Amino acid sequence: MQSHSVANNIIYVAVVDDDDSVCRSFSRLLRTAGFQPVTYASAESFLQDTKRPRFDCLVLDIQLVGMSGLELSQRLAAVNDTTPVVFITAHDAPEVRAQALASGCAGYFRKTDPGTLVLEAIMNAVKPGDRHRPHEVEDKAG
Repeated sequence: MQSHSVANNIIYVAVVDDDDSVCRSFSRLLRTAGFQPVTYASAESFLQDTKRPRFDCLVLDIQLVGMSGLELSQRLAAVNDTTPVVFITAHDAPEVRAQALASGCAGYFRKTDPGTLVLEAIMNAVKPGDRHRPHEVEDKAG
């Protein structure tokens, strides 16, 4: 099912990150690609926003002050919110990566990965009928 915003050619992407510089850089990147970004400094502020648009994709930081990005994703899934999620993290850990990928996310990236990779995952996530294997960074430590 296509979301209302995609039908109107406005693709809304939420960026939830407690680092203001990350929110600013993702906003610029998303606007350049033709998306409409909305940023939140916490999972709680995202949930409390009663006027938020219907998002086509969520970019969630794994480690947030308060509720984590994983917890937010789980809370949304519990109410049958199927909005695609792309996780970003500054602290990549195998167990967290496994948990994120098991959640059915559309992508998992380190904050140091090229923004173009994250953007590609977002583009794939918002394409109607084209949901497939999540994008993720390769584990270069192994």
